[in-house]
Amino acid sequence: MKKIISQISKVVIPSKMTEKSKKQISKLAFNLVKKEIKKYPEVAGLEFGGSFAKGTWLSKDADVDIFIKFKRSTSEEKFEKISKKIGFESMKEYSPYIRYSEHPYVEAKIKDTKINVVPFYDVKMGEWKSAADRSPFHTKFMEKALTSKMRNDIRILKTFLKSNGIYGAEIAKQGFSGYVSEVLVLYFGSFENVIKSISKIKENQIIGKTSKKFETSIVIIDPIDDNRNLAAAISDENIGKFILVSRAFREKPTLEFFKNKKSKISNKHWKNLLVIKFNFKMRSPDIIWGQIKRVTLSLSTQLELGGFSVSRSKAHTDQQKEAYLFFLLESVKIPEIYLKDGPEFFREDDSKSFIFENLKNTELMWIGNNRKIISLEKRKHTEAVKFITEFLKKNLQTGIPKGLQSDFKRGFKVFTGNKNLSKSIKEAASDLISTDGTILHFN
Repeated sequence: MKKIISQISKVVIPSKMTEKSKKQISKLAFNLVKKEIKKYPEVAGLEFGGSFAKGTWLSKDADVDIFIKFKRSTSEEKFEKISKKIGFESMKEYSPYIRYSEHPYVEAKIKDTKINVVPFYDVKMGEWKSAADRSPFHTKFMEKALTSKMRNDIRILKTFLKSNGIYGAEIAKQGFSGYVSEVLVLYFGSFENVIKSISKIKENQIIGKTSKKFETSIVIIDPIDDNRNLAAAISDENIGKFILVSRAFREKPTLEFFKNKKSKISNKHWKNLLVIKFNFKMRSPDIIWGQIKRVTLSLSTQLELGGFSVSRSKAHTDQQKEAYLFFLLESVKIPEIYLKDGPEFFREDDSKSFIFENLKNTELMWIGNNRKIISLEKRKHTEAVKFITEFLKKNLQTGIPKGLQSDFKRGFKVFTGNKNLSKSIKEAASDLISTDGTILHFN
């Protein structure tokens, strides 16, 4: 393992030339923002944050985070309004645009570097007013706590996570953030120890120290806030992938783990893919991703209630106007009749009401060997496309999150298979009919 780590470190550590270029860009951006903040008495200062400030950035994609420090007394309305003005004015030559976390912030691109202009409140530790208030404390803590070797090991860990598709805190990904990578290396001491520890991790194991109980698959405590579980934002799927790929790398370390591993697609399952497509009015990527993930879960439940067994589901958007909801079904067509289990005959009131409610429409009814009253029912819909189309037409108010109802009212399409999908959308949908790349590492 040490040999592979040594080889990969030469690739992930930025060259002197790259470092010089990044410093020039960050200095330019910082000075542009510095010039703007002078206009606003609500602003108390400016500082670098994120991986750039901590020296854990990757040469191929390093954002520069510039944090605007607002006086604690500033109202939330002014906090948002002024920070947006500063961001847009300072970055006006670089096509700035709004991104959203808890609060909006401004993003722009200078050459190949993303610049994030983020507001935060000047507060004491633990007295957080906004989600970004912890970030400066994270930066100062990591600047002191990390050794030079740890910084490079964090770069290796980030590359490892990225290559296996589990890096990124955004809601679309729900993966491991840059800060989580730093916390893991700091806690375990090195990239090698992270791999060995994660490959043997137990359910609900706590990484860090806290007196609070958390109900996530694993628990990662924020070193500057022991009431905060960083793993709460990571999906179980991504935690599982990290554990499996760590085991595979521990057993047989190769450079392949640092290259994007393609999933193995099973084309015969395209026929069982149900697709819902709709257009939406432009909004923040974080908002639309949250909405389409929620509606996918909701419609999966409705499909199951309608008798259609959902094996996997996924949401996708181009973040401009199109959204897709994908459902891999055991079958897109199901039998016309099904068995409906009632209560045991000993339960007088329940059995009476079951018979009363179902006798009129049942095909057959009898007492089963399990002591339950059983009804043979006829389904209204046996085809998934017809079932979900009718549901969406009649149940928008109850089945669809409020924020998406107006989008669905303007129209939607429901179909099966991949014939109506573009190449990029096919690629997104193919995850559902693939064996995961992290599992293929065990071959």
